[in-house]
Amino acid sequence: MPTTCSELLDLPLKLDGPGSQAQRLLAALRAAILGGRLTPGLRLPSSRALATQLGLRRNAVVTAYEQLLQEGLAEGRRGAGTYVAAQLPRGPAEAAPPPALSLPGQVPFALGRTLPDAALLGHFSRLLRQHLKNPSPEHFGYGDPRGSLALRQAIAVHLAASRGVVCDPERILLTSGTQQGLRLCAEALLAPGDAAWIEDPGYPTARRILSAAGARLMPVPVDAAGIDVAAGMARAPAAGLAYVTPSHQFPTGAAMAMPRRLALLDWAQSAGAYVLEDDYDSEFRYAGPPLPALAGIDGGGRVIYLGTFSKTLFAGLRIGFAVLPPALLERVVAARMLTDRFPPSLTAGALAGVIAGGFYAAHLRRMRPRYRAARDLLAATLAEASEGWLRPAVPGQGLHLLAPLPEGLPPGSAGVIRATAGVEGWLLSDTQAAPAGPDGFVLGFSGHPLPALKRAAQRLGAATAVACCSARLPRPA
Repeated sequence: MPTTCSELLDLPLKLDGPGSQAQRLLAALRAAILGGRLTPGLRLPSSRALATQLGLRRNAVVTAYEQLLQEGLAEGRRGAGTYVAAQLPRGPAEAAPPPALSLPGQVPFALGRTLPDAALLGHFSRLLRQHLKNPSPEHFGYGDPRGSLALRQAIAVHLAASRGVVCDPERILLTSGTQQGLRLCAEALLAPGDAAWIEDPGYPTARRILSAAGARLMPVPVDAAGIDVAAGMARAPAAGLAYVTPSHQFPTGAAMAMPRRLALLDWAQSAGAYVLEDDYDSEFRYAGPPLPALAGIDGGGRVIYLGTFSKTLFAGLRIGFAVLPPALLERVVAARMLTDRFPPSLTAGALAGVIAGGFYAAHLRRMRPRYRAARDLLAATLAEASEGWLRPAVPGQGLHLLAPLPEGLPPGSAGVIRATAGVEGWLLSDTQAAPAGPDGFVLGFSGHPLPALKRAAQRLGAATAVACCSARLPRPA
């Protein structure tokens, strides 16, 4: 059924210019039709309704409509009204379409994907309907810039039990995700030219956000024990900020050793710096007890804890959070009020019920074995299909793994292999401040069906084997 203007929208028209009412209306309608604002088959308002809306004589509208009919720009349907003609004269050439945006992928190895959990979605749907049926007054006005108190309280309980972070809900700020939390903190803390530590290799988006805030980035090397604090102190002892992923370093998968954690906190305290702890997938640990979060052992109020539900639930939820030291709360909240004022309250209320009702913890218990199975399948298939050229370290935590390439391949080989295999994921070189050493693949294994994941791993492994053989590398032992 065609859209009806008179029922769905007003008809904004410019009636300036010379001529009678009918002539000015005709010119405006003709321009709107030929310019594409009024699309073929769209029903025009009745002459009486349009005359009332625009303050014109009805005869002027009738005259304009009759002329549109004669020009073939409109067509009348008996008993149904006047419509924009289904076939319009060819107008001027359309402008070139805007360039397509590069969006995150959906195929295997794309990072940041999760699997749907029917039980969790059922609980969330039920709670959302309850909030719509009996809406809180907070939904109908501008709220606390920190977001829903109920969700902040639920997050505080969850963090204390699972991450050893004991915090007052008053110090929690809800965000649309980790990136927004990072940006707000960077805006509040950094002045142009301030030095900031960044892991190398590390999360490219964090690097871009800090750079956009004016930071002078100081890449600090990462090894099996996490960020090298001594190297950071040697390079930029007076830096004001350090961004780290201590639970599951991106992209290497290393967990920061306790001596490094204590050294990092000691440096922050003595330098008067802050540590941005991105704990993005800490909930998915597959073996052994988790190390406490940095924020859980910080006694000096130097750690800003960033978390998100994008990796545990689904990215489309767009809910993350920051736990702020008391000294920073006012500054970061002020930055929040200058961006999007306050976060959505409806979904936050439903999510609070999901967490408080125990449904979130049950969801995590269901998802861990599914993601562990995906991790193990990916690692085993890569090793077999590549004939041993790819030997990914199997991470004890997280939702991605790193598969390094052997030394000796020509520059650019990793990109060629990835394109040949037709897969996504990042290259190790994408995460480095200055690419050095053998390249590799940063592969997401969560959120992909196991058969598709296996086929993609077989293609990537086979393409790697061909490239290594073509380069005449010695066969792996």
